[in-house]
Amino acid sequence: MLALLHTSPLHIPVFDALRDEDHQGLELRHFVDEELLARARREGPEAVVNDVRDALRKAVADGARAVLCTCSTIGGIAEAAAAEAGVPVLRVDRPMAAAAVAEGTRVVVLATVESTLGPTVSLIEEEARRAGRPVDVRTRLVEGAWERFDAGDVDGCARLVACAADEVTDADAIVLAQVSLTRARRLTTTPVPVLSSPRLGLAAGARALHPE
Repeated sequence: MLALLHTSPLHIPVFDALRDEDHQGLELRHFVDEELLARARREGPEAVVNDVRDALRKAVADGARAVLCTCSTIGGIAEAAAAEAGVPVLRVDRPMAAAAVAEGTRVVVLATVESTLGPTVSLIEEEARRAGRPVDVRTRLVEGAWERFDAGDVDGCARLVACAADEVTDADAIVLAQVSLTRARRLTTTPVPVLSSPRLGLAAGARALHPE
């Protein structure tokens, strides 16, 4: 069983749909704690270290053989707790970061919450060092998009993010830093590759359950 640690219940159908498309038969179990993101936004990701560890222990106790953290803000915290958890713990956005680095040196990160920007930039720079490639990462906070998502207007959030992506011209890749932005990818018209994390992240989680 692959456990998914979410900070929004709206992510559950996204990953269930991807499982049905790409990984039929994969058992997923969803753990949702919205307060993790709320507190991390107020106090910083380090404030939720113990809570994330508790969530991982609960997932493992419930039978998880691997855990995928779908929140970019706390993904690094979760990943760092893997040794203590005793099972692979992955952050959903790492494969996306690696794909962005492979596209070229100029990467633009779009996010709707400021707490996501720092962890996402650090992750892309880490993947660039791992690949031995230079990278220049720029960020943009899409104003008003999070408020729409938080109010349940997922489509309205996606439209704002897609518009922001279409305004980017001088980049080799555009990174949608949060799972909640995935829908925007289908609405963009920019020729710049637009990358989102759920499909790549879930594939990494599936591989962690069945390493070759």
